[in-house]
Amino acid sequence: MRILFFQSFLLLFLGVAVHLTKAQDAPNNTAIEALSRIKGLDLEANPALKGAVLKVLATTRGTPQFVEIVRDFNLTDQGTGLLECVLKNSTNSSGPDAMRLLASQGQSNLITTALQGSNAAPILTVLGNTGEKRFVPWLTPFIKNSNRDLALRQAALSALARTPEGAQFLIDLARADQLSADLRFIAMTELNNVRWPALKAAAAQVLPLPQSQDSQPLPPIAELIQQTGDSTRGSKIFRRPEVGCSNCHQIESEGIDFGPRLSEIGTKLGKDALYQSILDPSAGISFGYEAWQIELNSGDEAFGIIVSETAEVIALKTQNGIVTQYKKTDIRTRQKMSASIMPTGLQLTMSPKDLVDLIEYLTTLKKKS
Repeated sequence: MRILFFQSFLLLFLGVAVHLTKAQDAPNNTAIEALSRIKGLDLEANPALKGAVLKVLATTRGTPQFVEIVRDFNLTDQGTGLLECVLKNSTNSSGPDAMRLLASQGQSNLITTALQGSNAAPILTVLGNTGEKRFVPWLTPFIKNSNRDLALRQAALSALARTPEGAQFLIDLARADQLSADLRFIAMTELNNVRWPALKAAAAQVLPLPQSQDSQPLPPIAELIQQTGDSTRGSKIFRRPEVGCSNCHQIESEGIDFGPRLSEIGTKLGKDALYQSILDPSAGISFGYEAWQIELNSGDEAFGIIVSETAEVIALKTQNGIVTQYKKTDIRTRQKMSASIMPTGLQLTMSPKDLVDLIEYLTTLKKKS
């Protein structure tokens, strides 16, 4: 009798709470609190109670509360809603919680399908944030498939490095020389920063960190970005002839207009991306700055960036900033290069402090308000 009275009271209470939720057009904390007190009850034995719970659930789509309700009441038909939570909560604990529920409920197909679409990036982030080895097989295909977008492959690599099994997979690939060149730098950075001593030692052998001017390995980017540099000194380093930044880049009207302009680079890129652009320039080539190798019928060659093209003519900018036009009838072959026009090894012209100061200076180059 008491149980029936309690359930009747609860249904009435939830009904009022759901009504308030609809009026507010937002999840109602009172209704959610009420559900937390009855989690674990068998909803299949009480259709009316299940209906009330589902009404509250509908108001929490995409929120952490949605995941909690699905878990607390073992609702196995909410796969689409859980996937929505994964996508909307990729940077907090609710995303991984929703991912675990999908996997444990046998709804992995929703994830594997989504990984083929436009929402792959946040899903890869969540897979890494789970820190669980059972998700490693979902990540490894991105590493092996060079046809997938580079940013997605890098995200999958970062996710793999968060588990011992994933890190070992990457080390084994590198040791067998099967890790593609466009992933080696980020693999080096991630694996030299893992928390497992044996794997960290193995990574140092297979993927050693780049050296600086004094022949000492640079710290991982995760450590470099925590350091505060001297931007005034960094400005002078930028203009050193042996570093050569101004030989290819312009700040305002200073320098040669060949590579991307840097006047607002501090607005566009964070410290981590700035470090990567210097230490591994081919990892993220800016659109429109791809290098081209042209072979002419005369036997001469030209190398630079295509700045314009018509049906008859290609205009090519070379490293001195000069644009030359070539008739297509004079061109035997042309090939887009996979490597960046920016040279590798710039860190060898600097000490670690020089590099930190240079990055600090670049972060100050921002769009004027």
